[in-house]
Amino acid sequence: MLSARGPVAQAAKLMARPHKCRLIALEPGVTLFKPAGKPLRELEVLTLRLDELEAMRLADVAGLYHEEAAERMGVSRATFGRLLASARKTVARALTEGKAVACSGGAVALAADCPACGKRRARRAVCCPHCARKSPEETKGDVIDEDRGSE
Repeated sequence: MLSARGPVAQAAKLMARPHKCRLIALEPGVTLFKPAGKPLRELEVLTLRLDELEAMRLADVAGLYHEEAAERMGVSRATFGRLLASARKTVARALTEGKAVACSGGAVALAADCPACGKRRARRAVCCPHCARKSPEETKGDVIDEDRGSE
């Protein structure tokens, strides 16, 4: 039986698979929140990753079911659930323990709707992963249906 504390376990932690890029609708306009009346230099700052913030926005503000929200972010429903749980824990700690929250980081890309098929993709992606249509910047004169509205 392998020990969870041996060199193999430690090497496995160092060689973790990188996070899949998650789609977010927009970057936050405000990235730091802190309790009133205390200088920031006296506070511990917790980090809320942008993918966690997007998960909270989709579930708690937009009121989407986990399945639809996960699809919008380009992740599995289980991953979405883990992002949401982590985000809520961070925010709850900040509120109950009087800590600041900085929103930054995470493996994220801004999302856009594909003009050809209407499905969400990374805004800077050269090709849509759903229909393989090239982005407008790459089409150089191809006709793309501009009548499709965004969600």
